[in-house]
Amino acid sequence: MQDALLTGFAGLGVLIALIAIRMPIGLSMMLVGGVGVTLLNGPAIFMSQLKTLAYGQFSNYDLSVVPMFVLMGALATRAGFSRDLFRAANAWFGRMRGGTAMAAIAGCATFGAVCGSSLATASTMGKVALPELRRYNYSGALATGTLAAGGVLGILIPPSVVLIIYAIIVEANIVTMFMAAFIPGLMAVALFLLTIAVYVWFRPEAGPRGEVPDRAEFVAASLGVVPVALIFLLVIGGIYGGFFNPTPAAAVGVALVWLFGTFRGRMRWDDISGALLETAKTAGMIYLIILGAEMLKIFMSRAGVPQAAAEWMGNSGLAPMTILVLLLVSLIILGCLMDSLSMILLAIPFFWPVLLEINGGLYQGADGAGFGMSTEDLKIWFGILALIVVELGLITPPVGMNVFVISALARDTPMSETFKGVMPFFGAELIRVAILLAFPIITLWLPRYLSG
Repeated sequence: MQDALLTGFAGLGVLIALIAIRMPIGLSMMLVGGVGVTLLNGPAIFMSQLKTLAYGQFSNYDLSVVPMFVLMGALATRAGFSRDLFRAANAWFGRMRGGTAMAAIAGCATFGAVCGSSLATASTMGKVALPELRRYNYSGALATGTLAAGGVLGILIPPSVVLIIYAIIVEANIVTMFMAAFIPGLMAVALFLLTIAVYVWFRPEAGPRGEVPDRAEFVAASLGVVPVALIFLLVIGGIYGGFFNPTPAAAVGVALVWLFGTFRGRMRWDDISGALLETAKTAGMIYLIILGAEMLKIFMSRAGVPQAAAEWMGNSGLAPMTILVLLLVSLIILGCLMDSLSMILLAIPFFWPVLLEINGGLYQGADGAGFGMSTEDLKIWFGILALIVVELGLITPPVGMNVFVISALARDTPMSETFKGVMPFFGAELIRVAILLAFPIITLWLPRYLSG
């Protein structure tokens, strides 16, 4: 048993080394998992598992929602929804000091509601909002920092591909997770808007006021956001209201985005074929990572690594909340090495058994042991916290993925300035994590209310 455990930890070391040399994360996990199972149990066992593993993973109906939401986001990008959203938000906020940056945050939040991808949100809204921020002479730090931070809103605000994958890993209800993400997502938007207001209070020259639109422009810009609002209400409202399961809801969203885009003359055949090709590439990458993660999980389970970690944490004498904070901090650190989906698939199979042992092994329902909540509530609460710190990883130096995306668009702004610009938003995110840690009911209230 001890030899198997040492093999497991050696496999983790090899995995980190492969990721460090930029080998694709899915292939890295498949290689380590396959070699590890072969070393522990022989090649016959590995080949036997490989024969059915892919079918067993990909025949899961819940996974069918992933390409549908990816396609909806790809079509929304090509339909010009990002321009409409930013134009409407700028009409409302632009006249304020720092208002164009606030409009970028509002645009990122609403576009994330139909896109579900952080990197896509940052890239698309960056192309739309950055020229306007430059036109009004915003400082490079505030302009690029706002867009990099605004991109993270695409992860948590439903629908979110990463949230769906988390729900599948821990066997949580996808609809319940969407419900739980709604209020923390709105908190992020509010805190980001407040961050910009405080920033320009101390540095007024960083975010000048924009132009005040005339009545006709204001009305036209506001009406432009109606299609996105209708799609969001029909898709997410249909899920919350019990009219659709996530996969049919995503299909409805795809159809509506295509119809609106076509009606407005923005959806040509090249756009549709491009969206389909992008969806195929993205979904293929996601499925490869999922398969690699499953192979790695089998290896680690046979080596006893998750069980050993859970036992060590349970016997460490640390308070459950301290252990949770340490796990969240480690997710932020992982964010410096890999993208959000890879983090969730790599870390959650290790972290969740630890929390389950601390809470599920002790929870009696009334004595306050563990975290003092049921396993189902813990799945929801931890999932939202995990996604928030995964967001933080996307803007954390030195390898914040969103910062690289925005820096590629704003080549005249040094990356150091962009990192300076995201630090106030990083602080706002830490405040949100602290609030949700202290008051779990904020996360749990809406699922309980809508389910009750």
